[in-house]
Formats: sequence, C-alpha cells, structure tokens
Amino acid sequence: MTETSLLQGPLHAVHVELGATFAPFGGWEMPVSYAGTVTEHQAVRTTVGLFDVSHLGKATVRGPGAAAFVNSALTNDLGRIQPGKAQYTLCCTPDGGVIDDLIAYYVGDDEIFLVPNAANTAAVVAELREAAPEGVTVTDEHRDYAVFAVQGPRSTEVLTALGLPTDLEYMAYADAAWDGRPVRVCRTGYTGEHGYELLPRWDDAEPLFRALVERVRAAGGQVAGLGARDTLRTEMGYPLHGHELSPDISPVQARCGWAVGWQKPRFWGKAALEQEKSQGPRRILLGLRALDRGVLRQGQTVLRAGEPVGETTSGTFSPTLKLGIALALLDPSVEPGTEVEVDVRGRRLRCETVRPPFVRTNTK
Repeated sequence: MTETSLLQGPLHAVHVELGATFAPFGGWEMPVSYAGTVTEHQAVRTTVGLFDVSHLGKATVRGPGAAAFVNSALTNDLGRIQPGKAQYTLCCTPDGGVIDDLIAYYVGDDEIFLVPNAANTAAVVAELREAAPEGVTVTDEHRDYAVFAVQGPRSTEVLTALGLPTDLEYMAYADAAWDGRPVRVCRTGYTGEHGYELLPRWDDAEPLFRALVERVRAAGGQVAGLGARDTLRTEMGYPLHGHELSPDISPVQARCGWAVGWQKPRFWGKAALEQEKSQGPRRILLGLRALDRGVLRQGQTVLRAGEPVGETTSGTFSPTLKLGIALALLDPSVEPGTEVEVDVRGRRLRCETVRPPFVRTNTK
C-alpha cells in the first residue's frame, strides 16, 4: 500500500489541528506523537493520556449460537465470562500460528463483538465467515465505530466529568450514552495503567474526542500517539502482532498460554498447540534489560557466551526506567537473570534477561 493510499480515521483533521506527526501503521495514517513520545508516555504513567486508535478493526458475529461458534474457533474460553464482559483471545492457524490477537465482547449468546488489529481484520473476518454455521453472520464493521483509549491514574476522573460509567470491573463493559450518542465503555487498555476504551459510532467520534481532550488537559494529561502506546506496552511486555505474535510465533512461545482454553473440546490450532505445550517450545519470550547504554530494536541477534540464542522482537528506550529494554524469543535454556549480549549494528550491548513486566503498575 502506497503512502497516498493510506486509510484515515474519522479524526484525521483534528489530529492535524493538534499538531500530530503521522506515520503508516497497519495500512492507516496514524498520529505518532503530539508533544513528544516521552512526555506522552509519562502523562499516562502519572496522570492520564488519550489515544485515538480508531484504526483497530471491529466485527460482529450474530445469529443463533454465535457465542458457541466463536468459542469453538478462538482460543480463550468464552464460558469463563458472561454478557457484559470482554476477553482477550487469539485466532490461530491449524498449525498453531497466530492470525491475530483480539478482544471479544460477550454481548449475548447470539452476539459477539470483536476488536481485532487493523491489518488483520479482513483475515479474521474471512476465516470466521468461511467456518460460520448456517444462520450465523460475520459483519466487518471497521468504519462503523471509532475507538478511544483513556489511560492513566486520573482516567476515572476524566470519564466521570463527562457522565460516562466508570464503576466497572477489569474487562467489563457498559453500553452508555454521551450527549445523546451511544458509546460502549470498557475497562480495558494496552498500557498497564488503570483505564478505559470507548467505542462511539464513527460519525459521532469528533465531538466526544474534543470533549475528552478538554477533560484530559484539565486533569494535567496529554493527547498521546502510537509512539507512547508502543513504549508503554513494551514496558509491560504486552505482545504486538507482527512482533511477539505472528503466523510463525505461537501463543505458547509468546507466553500467552493463559489466553488459551486448554480444557475446551476444540478451537482452531488446538492439536498443534497441545503438542507444543507438551513437548516444550523451541523458543520462549523473555525480556531484556540493557546493562550498557544503548537502544534495542527488533531483529537483533541475542548471544550467550558468544553463541546466538535468539532474536529481539521489539525494542525501545524505556522512559520510566531510562534505559534500553526489549522483548526477545530465546532458546528455552536461557533463564531469567542470565547476562547476554545483543548485536547492535556490530556492537555488543550487555543485557540481563528478565520476566516482564519491566515496571509495576496498577492495571486493575
């Protein structure tokens, strides 16, 4: 996809007005930062940040037995939750690779609302449509809803000021209204901080976003872009599809086995994942914390005693710790607390392996 054909969300003009810098992401032209990634990152950790992530996909599975069908396809067990709750889950290939990771909203036995990643929405919808039983429909609603994330210690204050519901358990949601417009509010997020994700209708996005900007700034927070979203999620060790999860990287390798309903009778990729879990994965995700000055990036070789033992999948400078951090797929023999080296353009950067998260926060 060329830069001129990048898709734009419902608030592109607003982001231009706010002084955003942009970059391509998942086929969309997205705001990377406004006041600077470090400033925006620190706002989320200390006060509150507001993200427009309307590029995320949206799809609805409807019809008799829709929940049962989705439960037979995706990895996590919808039987663990009930209407009004959401769940992190994965859409896998028969050999255990990951087509996408997504959030499933349990609306009812006959309706499941899904939020996949932007670039993978079409693939997820196609797989579900092909497998859906008679009477169950799968609708791509990518441009029907916007998505905002309000994240940080003062996020509740922001939503309360706008009359939106905040008394929600983690991964619970409520269908509400703002200024007469419907909006779904969920206690979810991708930063490790207490926060919410809001789904207004696409055409209602601008007035709600402007109201949120005003309240976030009044609370001492910042509008934030994808730069801060990435540094925040990396500090937490949260996977990003195309980095820690992919058709070549399984949930077992990415330490996402907690999002697999192992006791379910079936889901896509079940046999392959059970075999990998039983035999042990050939590589496993760990964190790297730099012991020397330097910034880690994706695709760098990790060495132990001079021998390659894996490769970084994500890397960044941690604004909280003020040092380089990374996630890496490593040989299972590499344990937390091991000193390794990372080849950074020919220079050996000393690191220590750790189990993420790199920082302690208050998600719930």
